Amino acid sequence: MMDWSPIFISMKTASLSILVTFFIGLIVAWGIVKMKNDKIKIALDSVFTLPLVLPPTVVGFFLLWIFGVRGPIGRFFIDFFAVKIAFSWYATVIAAVVMSFPLMYRSARGAFEQVDTNLLDAGRTLGMSEWKIFWKVLFANALPGIISGGILAYARGLGEFGATAMLAGNIAGQTRTLPMAVYSDVAAGNMGSAFNYVVVIVVIAFIAISIMDYIAIRQDRQWK
Repeated sequence: MMDWSPIFISMKTASLSILVTFFIGLIVAWGIVKMKNDKIKIALDSVFTLPLVLPPTVVGFFLLWIFGVRGPIGRFFIDFFAVKIAFSWYATVIAAVVMSFPLMYRSARGAFEQVDTNLLDAGRTLGMSEWKIFWKVLFANALPGIISGGILAYARGLGEFGATAMLAGNIAGQTRTLPMAVYSDVAAGNMGSAFNYVVVIVVIAFIAISIMDYIAIRQDRQWK
């Protein structure tokens, strides 16, 4: 019988991680777009994009170094809250957030940069606050690109493997996500069970890509 816990764990992890990634990605992208110092902008952009190009295991190593029982944040949570982050469900969320953040950030930044700056200046002329300009003008016009970034980030969080394995481990019923379940079943020779998990992942990925294509087609027709 198929173990449904990896599906539930993955969906729960991806759902919480996209909530965090979505809003942080928007705020960071907005801050980078508004930044005037090119050198600082390049440096920060490189840092925020780094998890996208580094091997996931390398990212997982750094996360384990930070959130492990001997890491600065991991030790702080143990000492003050008696909460162990590494090899817990929280670790799967952290890994998913870090690995999916660059997709959300870069999608939002690209969408923001495509918005006509004259619209923003018009809002300032009308006396709108920067916060209102962000939501009413910038966010509204960049929404298709932002939604696409959110879908990509969600799918990336759902399929995260390397960093999750390093920080959260592969504990059945606790941190075993869908990719970890596929790996475990293949290693154990349970190809039928692994195939079922693969089908679930492929279906979700297909739906995500279809939604992004639909949004892109609608946006293209609106411009025409």
